[in-house]
Amino acid sequence: MAGILFKGGRLIDPASGVDSTSDVLVDNGRVVDAGSRLSANGAEVIDITGAVICPGFVDLHVHLREPGREDEETVATGSAAAARGGFTAVGAMPNTDPVCDNAAVADKVAAAARRAGLCEVIPAGALTRGLEGRYITPVGEMVNCSAGVRMFTDDGKGVQDSRILRRAMEYIKGFDAICAEHCDDAALSEGGQMHEGYYSDLLGLRGMPAAAEDIALARDLVLARLTGVRYHALHVSTKGSVELIRQAKAQGVRVTAEVTPHHLILTDAELQSFDPVNKVNPPLRSSSDVEACRVGLADGTLDAVATDHAPHSPEEKESEFELAPPGMIGLETALALMIAEIVDGGVLELPELVRRLTALPAGILRLNGQGGPVTEGSAANLTVFDPAAEWTVDPAAFASKSRNTPFKGRKVKGKILYTMFGGNLVVRNGAIAPEYEAVLAAGTTMGGGAQ
Repeated sequence: MAGILFKGGRLIDPASGVDSTSDVLVDNGRVVDAGSRLSANGAEVIDITGAVICPGFVDLHVHLREPGREDEETVATGSAAAARGGFTAVGAMPNTDPVCDNAAVADKVAAAARRAGLCEVIPAGALTRGLEGRYITPVGEMVNCSAGVRMFTDDGKGVQDSRILRRAMEYIKGFDAICAEHCDDAALSEGGQMHEGYYSDLLGLRGMPAAAEDIALARDLVLARLTGVRYHALHVSTKGSVELIRQAKAQGVRVTAEVTPHHLILTDAELQSFDPVNKVNPPLRSSSDVEACRVGLADGTLDAVATDHAPHSPEEKESEFELAPPGMIGLETALALMIAEIVDGGVLELPELVRRLTALPAGILRLNGQGGPVTEGSAANLTVFDPAAEWTVDPAAFASKSRNTPFKGRKVKGKILYTMFGGNLVVRNGAIAPEYEAVLAAGTTMGGGAQ
C-alpha cells in the first residue's frame, strides 16, 4: 500500500466526538484507518507528535476577487492562502465583476478552483441581479449548475426592500438553500467610515451606528420566521445582533451566524491611527460589542468562525482614509489569532474551536466530504497544526496577492504544518507544496492556466 501515514498526532474530530492520540492512514484520496499503532505498509510516514490533526477547516465567507480584480486576488492565489491557513473548503462571495448572479459565472469560479486543486471553492450566488436589490436572481439555475450554489447573498450590501427580500427568501426556501445577509440599514450607515461612538466623535469621522446592523437583522429574522427559510447572518458585530440571534434561535427560527476573528479581537480604538488597514464593513465595534460577540461564540449563539477575507491592492488601501475601501485579509492568520486570543483567552477550548472551524460550517453548507468525520472511507480533507508554535505575522510571506492585514508584526500562536485536500498534500511543512507552486506561477485563472 502506498499513501501517507500521519503518526502520533492528537486527532480532534468533532463530527465523531474523538479527541485522542491517533495515527491516520490515507490512500487514494480516502482515510483508510484512524487508530493507534497503525502500520505504514509502504506509505510515506509523517511524524506529527505534539501536533493536532483534524478535518480541514471550512470558511463560509471569503472574497476571491475573480473575475474582475485579479490584481488583488485570483481563485488560485486565494485557494493557496486558504490552504496555507488550513482550509480545505471556502465559500466565495458573489461581489465580483461580473457579479456571480448566474450559473455561468458560478461554474467558472468553481472550474478555476478545480484547476488549481488547492481547496474546494463553493461560489455563493447573488440574491439580486447585479447586487442592485431590485430583481431576484435565477436561484434554481445556480443551485442546479455544476458549481452547486448553496448560499445566496448580496454581501457588501443589505437588501433594503423588504418585499424583495421576502420573495427571495420564499424562492430560496423551495431549493432548501441559504439566504445570507450583510445586515445593514443603509439609510443609517450611508457615508459612515467607522463605528459610531466615542472614537468617531473624537476623530471627527462619520459613524455607522450599531443600530444599522441591529435593525436590518431584526427585520430579516422576522422575515425568516415568516418564510421558514434557512437564514445565515454574515459577520455579526454588535451586542444587539448577538441578542437578537439568541432570541430567534430560542423561538425556533432557522438561523445560523458567523463571526470574524477581527470582530472578536479588535475594537474601534484601532482607528486612532487613521490607518485604512483597520477599515472594514461592518466596522470594528466597541469593546462591549467585542465582549458580546465572544460570549455569543462561547454559548453557541454564533455558530462559526469565518474570515471575511477581503483582499485589496496597496494603491487602494493606502489612499486617504475616507477613500480607502473596507476589508482585510484573514485566511492565513485565522487559526493563530483564534488560539492566541480566544483559546488562550479562555473563550473556547481548543476542541470547540476546531468544531467551529470544521463540523459546524460544513454542516451549515451541507458539504459532503468536509468537516469530518475522520473515519474509514471518509474523504481525506485534513489539517495538521502545531497549537503551541509561536510566530510573528509577516504579510510579505503570505500566499495571498494582497497584504492588507492589521496584524502585521503581531506575535501569534498556532501554525499550520500540513493541509491535505482530496488526499493530496497541498501544504508541506507550512509551505505550499512545490507542485502547486508551479500551478500558481502559471497564473491559473478562469481564462486558462494549468489544467
